[in-house]
Amino acid sequence: MTSAIQDRVGLPPKRSGVGHWLAGFSSMLRWEITNMRLLLRAGLVIGFGLLIQDMAQQTALYLSTGAVVITLILVGVVMGPQLVAQQKMDGSYDFMWALPVPRSASTVAWLVLNVFIAIPGMVGALLVAMWRYDVSFTVSWLVVPAVLLTLVCGTLLGYAMAHSIPNPEVTQLISQFLIFAIFGFSPISYPAENLPDWLAELHEYLPFTHMANVVRDALTDGIAAHVGRSYVVLAVWTLLAAGLSGLVLRRRK
Repeated sequence: MTSAIQDRVGLPPKRSGVGHWLAGFSSMLRWEITNMRLLLRAGLVIGFGLLIQDMAQQTALYLSTGAVVITLILVGVVMGPQLVAQQKMDGSYDFMWALPVPRSASTVAWLVLNVFIAIPGMVGALLVAMWRYDVSFTVSWLVVPAVLLTLVCGTLLGYAMAHSIPNPEVTQLISQFLIFAIFGFSPISYPAENLPDWLAELHEYLPFTHMANVVRDALTDGIAAHVGRSYVVLAVWTLLAAGLSGLVLRRRK
């Protein structure tokens, strides 16, 4: 819409620029914080110990690092889509997207919120694992790219799913299935060799086992393998999720 038409119909001029984007980002971050009431803690680490008594150090490291990965991705992959689905059902979703803020600012606000939620949970899980199982972690500088890539990939996957599926009930159904799939049938807290061959092969192309691989490589010594391929797979999934999210959000009026 041109400036002359905007003046004729009495619409405010379209704002742009860095200041407008930052103001939109700040507003959307406060919005998401207000709507997010679920925080992840280190209970997964203790819970695993109740299932397996007198576990070996290797097993403890696998379970502990697996709990870290689940802590990093569960908000973005599962809880985020459920939150968006709830917003669609109660009517606040349309209100949020009618706000005069850049769509990219809303996306970045959601990413930053997930960082604020997941990182303390990750640190807590590591500390509890060290106390509960007397394990030690070999933290390398790769922990920064591994954690950030895992967080961004998981968050954008959930974000793309939440905004591309029009029916909120379908979104909730898929997110609930993902809880079951991530905990039970994704080789995050156990080696892929424990799965049937066909399912282990499938996970070579899915992101979850590669999230565990890069994080485990950054926190331990000698457990992870083929880490370079995992980074490539995660990068591809991140780009696909970002592209789908951008396409869906640009189409919304």
